[in-house]
Amino acid sequence: MVDCVTSNFKLFCQTVPNCTVACQNCCGCFWILSWMLELLQLFQHNLLIMHVIAVRKTSTVWQAVASQIVNAYGHGKSLGSASVLPQQNLFPLTCEGALLVFTSTFSAVAPEEYVKRNYANNISEYNTVLGSLNAQRRNFLLRDVYDDMLLDGVQPIRDTFHTLIVGAMKGARLQDALYFMDEMKSTGLMPDTTIYNFIISTCGKNKNSDCAIQVLEEMKRCGVKPRGQTYIALLCACASCGRVDRAYAIVRDMTAAGLGLNKYCYAGLITAFKNREPVTEETTSKIIELVKQSKGWSSVEASSGSGDSGMIGVTEEELYNIPTAEIVHRRYINRQLTVYHTALHACADLGSKEAVEKISEMLKQDGYAPDLFCMTQVIRCYLRCRDIKGAKKIFDDYISSGKPLALEFFTVSQPNFVQFCSARFM
Repeated sequence: MVDCVTSNFKLFCQTVPNCTVACQNCCGCFWILSWMLELLQLFQHNLLIMHVIAVRKTSTVWQAVASQIVNAYGHGKSLGSASVLPQQNLFPLTCEGALLVFTSTFSAVAPEEYVKRNYANNISEYNTVLGSLNAQRRNFLLRDVYDDMLLDGVQPIRDTFHTLIVGAMKGARLQDALYFMDEMKSTGLMPDTTIYNFIISTCGKNKNSDCAIQVLEEMKRCGVKPRGQTYIALLCACASCGRVDRAYAIVRDMTAAGLGLNKYCYAGLITAFKNREPVTEETTSKIIELVKQSKGWSSVEASSGSGDSGMIGVTEEELYNIPTAEIVHRRYINRQLTVYHTALHACADLGSKEAVEKISEMLKQDGYAPDLFCMTQVIRCYLRCRDIKGAKKIFDDYISSGKPLALEFFTVSQPNFVQFCSARFM
């Protein structure tokens, strides 16, 4: 084993630029390797389990050595916990601004104990763990699991990266999403349209329209053809920053490409006007005008014939950052009212009671009954305008109608909740 590690280390010295120089400086990687070999000889090849607590890499030398040490001697894995093994000792080793901290134990660990700590052994098990983390909304642990996968020598596949990037998107973790896409490319797997759509959506969740446009440009350079969903995701990403000019430019591009505007396009345009600064009297009138225009919306994918089959586990509301994204699966949500949901939510944020009342009237004229989300936004707007009695009346009327209720309806306005309860039970 010692000879194996030594030969591997020499190989790295030959392939990594400036490795020899780094090894000869103060506490370089040669010192780390020598220290590890001495420990192995001292404990007569007893089981040595390594766990990398933190690695801040500023050179490929450190990355190479750390990888060789862990791969050669095994590691203990921990999901969301820094404490892995008993009798821990910390060895901080600094060089050229890098910091590697190892925790180690020198006593033999029972195989059954290691099996209990080891939560996955192959790609199928790792994919299951990643899917479970996404379902539990523990997106912050995805990168830890990915690191453990690499330390185990398990090669990620396309489905693995799909799950990782979906999780990063749902958690609005843009840096993680970009990192996973770069890792995907490094394995020789090229991102497809679906992956790029997820990245653009993540940019929108982080209000970074510039990054979203850069992703689209990279997508075109790589020969990946944008689809209708790509343009809508980009439109909504620009809308999150209030970039009305960019949103309309995307609409013109879609029209030129023969793509019709669907309800999500109108929802994106409404969001763009809501987020545009400064807010003027024209803002609410534009929102109402867009609601009227949306009545003739068509299906983008139906007109383009390019439906995306990679959207498993992701709704279009999540992809386009629609206000109902988190509750779209609830039985009290009517997905046909997407434009009305977005418009009422926008006007409630703007505190325009007149606009909310007008949109509510338009909803009834179109033959739709307002669902629970619509009523929630109306009450939220009234409370924002400090019309407690009006909010109380709407609440009482909805309760007496016998329509389905949900917790969100009772916690609609936390800032005014005490005032609302006082008025409700007077």
